Amino acid sequence: MTTDTKMTIDQQYIRSFSSKHNEPEWFTQFRLDAFGKMDELPMPKPDKTRITNWNFTEFPKHEAEGQTFASLSDLPEAAQSVINIEEKDQNLYVQFNQQVAYINVSEQLKEQGVIFTDIFTAIAEHSDLVKKYFMTDAVKVDEHKLTAFHAALVNGGAFLYVPKNVQIKDPVQAVYIFDDKDAAMFNHVLIVADDNSSVTYVENYLSTNDEVNGIVNIVSEVIANQNAKVVYGAVDTLAKGSTVYINRRGITGRNAQLDWALGLMNDGNTIAENTTNLIGEGSSGDAKTVVVGRGSQTQNFTTSIVHFGRHTEGFILSHGVMKDSASSIFNGIGKIEKGASKANANQESRVLMLSERARGDANPILLIDEDDVIAGHAASVGRVDPLQLFYMMSRGISKADAERLIIHGFLAPVVEKLPIEAVKRQLVEIIERKVQ
Repeated sequence: MTTDTKMTIDQQYIRSFSSKHNEPEWFTQFRLDAFGKMDELPMPKPDKTRITNWNFTEFPKHEAEGQTFASLSDLPEAAQSVINIEEKDQNLYVQFNQQVAYINVSEQLKEQGVIFTDIFTAIAEHSDLVKKYFMTDAVKVDEHKLTAFHAALVNGGAFLYVPKNVQIKDPVQAVYIFDDKDAAMFNHVLIVADDNSSVTYVENYLSTNDEVNGIVNIVSEVIANQNAKVVYGAVDTLAKGSTVYINRRGITGRNAQLDWALGLMNDGNTIAENTTNLIGEGSSGDAKTVVVGRGSQTQNFTTSIVHFGRHTEGFILSHGVMKDSASSIFNGIGKIEKGASKANANQESRVLMLSERARGDANPILLIDEDDVIAGHAASVGRVDPLQLFYMMSRGISKADAERLIIHGFLAPVVEKLPIEAVKRQLVEIIERKVQ
């Protein structure tokens, strides 16, 4: 079988790519099986967004030349802005295109058995551990065409494993730099927090070009086992011209906690899913997302928290700002399955529009199959409050500055949740630039 792309992708290419990266036979076969399912599977169908004419599968290049950096001070300026280059022993992975550019794991974490490495090294050196979790429980290969496409063509990403009873105090950070205008990116992040462990992981997706001609297919899986706590922060700034599919998903064991803080600042057309499956009793999920859309881009964001276990709690907060002729759909889904008694599902979605042509749609959805639960939602779509503007301008603040301060206040609940100051500062600067 051969799929139609600008470059030829067939079984021979997949075998060659897998061999080049010294992958074990099981992962080569995993890729081939996924590739074989592609033609049978439908495309995803995001609510209220037609993607039939979007290009998710055609691209000129699957690989791009990377480079390594001896020290953090040699990194591109965009990457330096999101890390603390003065800190010598931070836990940091930098990927330049698809190559490991820089990696450091503290001796303390190594002694505790923590694994933090690129996805290819993880597949080769920690094969049994990766095989247990890679697209088996969180995201499944056969969900639709794009998940199968991803599984077949993974060409970058990271693996983080935190053993039982290990609490990592300082954030673990990954920076993914994309410098090739034509290369496709299939990045996979797999995080496993074993029983009674805790970790904060923060990632940045950076484009060094203002406009590109590639596709982006990102899958992140988070496994928070019994009584584990995972905080996952991200700031995505992928360039105009890219067609982006992002699927970040987590599952929780008994009394586990999974918190998301996502700043989605891409300039290309984007479909993003963020799902938390609360499997274990007493587990909780908190998903906070901020978005700024501009130009003529179209975006669709679906945040779901699904309650399977009893006494589970889920909270969704989505705030978006639209300007120019950008349009975005915000779907918030709180689902309580039968048997998830005493569950609590709440959500809030708010969209602020800065121009007449901008469009935003907030859709709070509650799907409840159990009686003894608590659930609620709130949604609003509108423009900057003229009374707020009047009040601030009456105190000597210009209209432009007043509007800017209102927007920052509107997005602050997520920005403040990012655990790394450099990343938080980067997100503030991006918001400032995008809303000017």
